[in-house]
Amino acid sequence: MRVHLGSDHAGWELKSHIVGWLVANGYEPVDHGPDRPVPDDDYPVYCLRAAAGVAADADAGVEALGVVIGGSGNGEQMSANKVRGIRAALAWSEETARLAREHNDAQVVAIGARMHSTVEATGFVATFLATPFSGDPRHARRIGLLRSYEDSGELPPLPQG
Repeated sequence: MRVHLGSDHAGWELKSHIVGWLVANGYEPVDHGPDRPVPDDDYPVYCLRAAAGVAADADAGVEALGVVIGGSGNGEQMSANKVRGIRAALAWSEETARLAREHNDAQVVAIGARMHSTVEATGFVATFLATPFSGDPRHARRIGLLRSYEDSGELPPLPQG
């Protein structure tokens, strides 16, 4: 599986660790940068590219997921979610990483490097990559509502009753 990564200066060290972990565990990392810590860099530059790489691979039929990393992971998640067709989730535990895939079919996980140890964050990535989407009809229906809104800009109808 291909794994696209992007970070800012606060996430650079963890991203570098995750790239090595991915290689050691048989994944194909694609590092969208930065290639060194750059103080005052702008995380959207790298995180948008990582998410766009995941989306392009999906369009080409290539199995791929993404990891974006910053100080808190919040801005990185927001950036990834701006890419059409991408669902990015902020993970703060192995359970949230698992549920992001299992319930939301998220293709990108965001992690706050200043919020977690390297061991914890690596566990989030491992869990995220190993967990498939459940395919449960209620989760698929909800994802469908998001896709429909993204495509049309029309809000889903309110439930009757």
